[in-house]
Amino acid sequence: MTPNTDSDTPSTSSVSLPRFCAYFLWLGATGFGGPIALAGYMQRDLVERRRWVSKEDYMEGLALAQLAPGPLAAQLAIYLGYLRAGTLGASLVGLAFIGPSFAMVLAISAAYVRFGGLPWMQPAFYGIGAAVVAIIARSAWKLAKMILGKDSLKWAIFAVLAFSSAFTGREVVWLFLLAGAVAYLAKAVKTRVSRPQVSAVLVLSGAAMTAKSKVIELLWFFTKAGSFVFGSGLAIVPFLYGGVVQQHHWLTDRQFLDAVAVAMITPGPVVITAGFIGYLVDGPWGAMAAAAGVFVPVYLVVLFVSPYFKRIARNPQARAALEGVTAAATGAIAGAVYVLGRRAVHDWATALIAVVALLITFRWKVPEPILIVVAGVAGVVLHR
Repeated sequence: MTPNTDSDTPSTSSVSLPRFCAYFLWLGATGFGGPIALAGYMQRDLVERRRWVSKEDYMEGLALAQLAPGPLAAQLAIYLGYLRAGTLGASLVGLAFIGPSFAMVLAISAAYVRFGGLPWMQPAFYGIGAAVVAIIARSAWKLAKMILGKDSLKWAIFAVLAFSSAFTGREVVWLFLLAGAVAYLAKAVKTRVSRPQVSAVLVLSGAAMTAKSKVIELLWFFTKAGSFVFGSGLAIVPFLYGGVVQQHHWLTDRQFLDAVAVAMITPGPVVITAGFIGYLVDGPWGAMAAAAGVFVPVYLVVLFVSPYFKRIARNPQARAALEGVTAAATGAIAGAVYVLGRRAVHDWATALIAVVALLITFRWKVPEPILIVVAGVAGVVLHR
């Protein structure tokens, strides 16, 4: 179906909750590329093609997902579920989106422990990483076109955040807040608002646990990761490395890199690597504790913030601030493309795979899983 790009009218009333959840089950089972690409798939499928979500609601969800702590893609999915059917929608969408990748990670973790590592994965990941960069770049381009338009202020914010993310390799939270403040002030000056309103950002924090059980330790550590790390896997991976490898010594460097590789070659949110790490530390219960620690804070933030966030977003000045944050998020995504590309594209073979994959995504509507499989085969053939 060809989307009608001239209309932003949502059609959420025309889709049932089971069908809405079935989409996220499918996305969780087939969506590759990490949070940036997953957000792009939601925009393409739900806003442009199916028109189950309005452009306005999607942009508000993207702004909340970038401003609030926790993994971006899961935050956005749960928010859209909340808009569709309140707490029930948020709960079912969250489970549908996370469930498939968690099940896959459990199976891979069991095989990893049983066979002592997965050396066969590395040649395939050699090609998959390059293709993932191409998919993310395409998603970033589509998001920029949809969100920025011809607004010079948004493009300026985009450029600053793109440079910052590319230079530092991480999202700088205060720059997102500054982007919102600048856009807010620009709107206030333009409309001569004399009594500006101020909105607060809610940050979830957990109570410290003192029990010595590995499961409790994992739950507490990953709750901190889910509560205090903003944005994509680029932000959470350094946090996890410092705690898992350097502080607690739960994994070796090689095991941690394998955990990240597993997250990248499985569909769904990248932070599902928490499940792999938890399994290596304390088996299935450790995997469940780590996954719950990462995703439950995200779920709670959406439930507590969403009722107020929607109302604030309809205020012209507050909406301007949200648009500034969204432009900043888009810039951070563009910067992340550079950071990921620098790590994944490092010789002529990976450069060739990335370029071909990028051209394919722009020219043809090839399903991402097929592209990932072909890139993995190419990686095996070309890997030295």
